[in-house]
Amino acid sequence: MKITIKEVAKEAGVSIATVSMIINKKDKNITDATRMKVLEVVKKHNYIPNAMAGSLVTQRTNIIGLILPDITNPFFPGIARGAEDKANKSGYSIIFCNTDDQLEVEEKYIENLTKKMVDGIIIAHSSNSKKMPKILERCKAPVILIDRDFYSENIRGKVLVDNLNGAYKGVNYLIKNGYKKIAFLSGSLKTRTATDRLEGYKMALKDNSIKFNELLVKSGEYRIEWGKNGVKKLLSTNEDFDSIFCGNDLIAIGAMKELKENGYHIPEDIGVMGFDDIYMAGLVDPPLTTIRQPIYEMGYKAMELLIDNINNKNNKISNPQKMKSIILETKIIERNSTNPL
Repeated sequence: MKITIKEVAKEAGVSIATVSMIINKKDKNITDATRMKVLEVVKKHNYIPNAMAGSLVTQRTNIIGLILPDITNPFFPGIARGAEDKANKSGYSIIFCNTDDQLEVEEKYIENLTKKMVDGIIIAHSSNSKKMPKILERCKAPVILIDRDFYSENIRGKVLVDNLNGAYKGVNYLIKNGYKKIAFLSGSLKTRTATDRLEGYKMALKDNSIKFNELLVKSGEYRIEWGKNGVKKLLSTNEDFDSIFCGNDLIAIGAMKELKENGYHIPEDIGVMGFDDIYMAGLVDPPLTTIRQPIYEMGYKAMELLIDNINNKNNKISNPQKMKSIILETKIIERNSTNPL
């Protein structure tokens, strides 16, 4: 038979409030003897507190929503793992939400998480962010952005990487290794992530006195299939290119597959460079040269930032421009899909 908190208190000879404080670890002023007595009764009857009732008292559920656009992309499970590890250490549980990069699904998840009274939300939003500020107006929990940036007064913090500089370093690396006709296969240009990487690509060309050719830039999705289709589009232009800088590793993997099927050797004929450094990058043939993002660290720091916000109830953002933004750096990982020419 299930025991109640009232019965635990009666058997231990203490008040219900005392049992509640001990269970919720808010028992600084309670003696060790009393604490041990209560915990022995809890263990004896395998008492499990009513989480819903507890949340009504504490105004917290110790649950956090994590909204990701594509869990099949190996980049995002790395973020999820970092966030989950920090959440577990801090006594929080996570509700994972996969949107398939669809705004309407994203909106539904935000609404459901708000109804479930989550303590906060971490979100890597879908490709269409224009409606997000209005959607977040109805969200009462603090929100932390991760990976993909946009502006909203409801955002309490951001954890991003320097995408512009990462792309700049990558394209500059290709140029220093002799590549001069560099194509770019981008993800959706509806995200700040993609537009920053495009801008870094353009800046690297300009700083090396290479003329920008818009026919060598194609945008699509962060998927292997788009990498294949992107190469088909590049080949159909009849524009000459000696390398491809890709918006992420999945695009790069698809691009290499299509190039091989068309008789090209990598890197002898065409060099290929990715972005992310997912686990698959080192397993493909040839292993992929790429820009490494600190994926696990992004998730961990986003959760850390959110929990700081939750614990600081008075941490209101009077000026959204001064919210805490953590910008992480990227690193070039040299493998065999590019070679000095």
